[in-house]
Amino acid sequence: MTERKPPGVSFETWVDTQIARARERGDFDRLSGAGKPIADLHREMTAYDWAVAKARREGIETAEMLPPGLALRRERDVLPERAARLDSEVAVRALAEDYNARVEAFWRTPQPSRWAPVPGLADVEALVAGWLAARPPEPPPAPPVAEVGRRRPWWRRLPRRT
Repeated sequence: MTERKPPGVSFETWVDTQIARARERGDFDRLSGAGKPIADLHREMTAYDWAVAKARREGIETAEMLPPGLALRRERDVLPERAARLDSEVAVRALAEDYNARVEAFWRTPQPSRWAPVPGLADVEALVAGWLAARPPEPPPAPPVAEVGRRRPWWRRLPRRT
């Protein structure tokens, strides 16, 4: 911990003194990034850019930072991709109906601003139709296979006398 700034000394002078002492002690030697240019120094960074860069450094998905209305809109945009990974039409319908139930719950909650984004419902039938169109056609059922290995007795194979 650094010492307190003595009274009567300007802040700049006190800081310069602290830096000079740290250099003498070697505190700045072998720092990571020493001798390298500062990344993105030439670029002007907005608060939004900084927040996105910080989230990426921390391993946070930027979609998790969206307000609820925008998060639901984004989820609706990726519903076809999520539906493509499902195995049955029932599962696709359940996915869309779950999304629509959460949107309707969002509509019933008071919003902090009248300009808050309002998500729309997913079209269940269009989602199912898209899922069906993207799936390969099902092969026709195989014809029944005759039993192999079971033969009629020899006397039944003889021609009949009439």
